[in-house]
Amino acid sequence: MIRVMVVDDQEMIRAGLRAILEPSPDIEVVADMADGLAALRALDTTAVDVVLMDLRMPGIDGVEATRRLRQRLSAAQTKVIVLTTFDQDENVLAALRAGANGSLSKGVGPRELVAGIVEVAHGGGALSAKAAAALIDHVADSGVVPVDPLAVARFDYLTAREREIVSAAARGLSNPEIAGELFISQLTVKTHLNRAMAKVDAHDRAALITLAYKAGIRP
Repeated sequence: MIRVMVVDDQEMIRAGLRAILEPSPDIEVVADMADGLAALRALDTTAVDVVLMDLRMPGIDGVEATRRLRQRLSAAQTKVIVLTTFDQDENVLAALRAGANGSLSKGVGPRELVAGIVEVAHGGGALSAKAAAALIDHVADSGVVPVDPLAVARFDYLTAREREIVSAAARGLSNPEIAGELFISQLTVKTHLNRAMAKVDAHDRAALITLAYKAGIRP
């Protein structure tokens, strides 16, 4: 059972997320909090596997709350998925750098939301296609980024198929889009991405894409 905490300042959104998640046999909503500080206090006494963290909240926002959470709990202990209205919000990138394991739009459907939580809980990374594209744009816009020989060495362990799928992810394609482009199943895409992350020591999809860019695997 995946224990989930919902953090959002709007009561209606918290209630809506609960209504979506509670019917899932794999998920238990153990807490919902109206702000980041309350969430951090609750984590002192409540065991949580995945935190759904709103980015924009009064007090401390989702980025700062994620940063403080990471100072106390590792990604192995508690995962964080930030929820945002805009995929290309610059705060998404800040949250990923602060230690978030993924980002999902508040507009995703119930099935995608549940799948994203399960994916992150089991060591993967939920990153919408637009957020992935924004991440690559951010790395590219930071200046001329030379190919990193150490990153290249890590990717030498990947099979040709794994490199192909990582390259597609770096172009901002979602798993279903990659599956459609390569005529393979979504499960196969997920398996190859998870293997690639393990081989290059990337803790989530965002880290994998950033490392791929540094290794010269670029859109």
